[in-house]
Amino acid sequence: MSTRERSRRPSKAVYRRRRIVVLLGFLAIVAVIALVVFRPGSSSGQEEEPGASGTPSASASTPASPTEAPPGVSPSPSASAQEGDPQCTAETVAVEAHTDKSTYQVGELPQLSLSLTNTGDVACTIDVGTSQQVFTVTSGQDTYWTSTDCQVEPTNAIMLLEPRKTITSNPAISWDRTRSTADTCDDERPGVPAGGASYHLSTSVAGIASAESAQFLLY
Repeated sequence: MSTRERSRRPSKAVYRRRRIVVLLGFLAIVAVIALVVFRPGSSSGQEEEPGASGTPSASASTPASPTEAPPGVSPSPSASAQEGDPQCTAETVAVEAHTDKSTYQVGELPQLSLSLTNTGDVACTIDVGTSQQVFTVTSGQDTYWTSTDCQVEPTNAIMLLEPRKTITSNPAISWDRTRSTADTCDDERPGVPAGGASYHLSTSVAGIASAESAQFLLY
């Protein structure tokens, strides 16, 4: 082999550089494939669904808490009383007594409720909690049953009663047709006379009494 032919052959250093370039290129391809298959932040190689980690996604909305009605009354258009709002009085609020029936057969229990109506032109505040509600059943001159005789854990609930709006106690109170006293809460109480006996339900809220009673018959 001539001297000129030997000079055209690449040196060993050139071969080493070429092998290094080829090796680096191969490593770069492997790295790209790894990034595609094994996505950063994912242990399974699959893209996580939004919110799958337990954290709400940016587009997820948190449901608002429902507004709770004061104990013993159904929701009103506005139940947020503010300091300085005028208080309801007997001149601005009408209380009514209600029963679900006018006649009850043997074994049927009367369902007692009440309603309040703001008869004025200005919203007013009133405590409609169970501590302020009184249901009284009478017949003639006798008082047979009062809801406060054996009341447990009475509550208070100040609310704003809008003008010309009515709220109703809910759920109704079920009267077991027995005579109540504050001294017989833990004893078996006697049943009241039936057979067509006439009774009257009167109610009051925050000291404001119903103008009329609701009459009903027990058989």
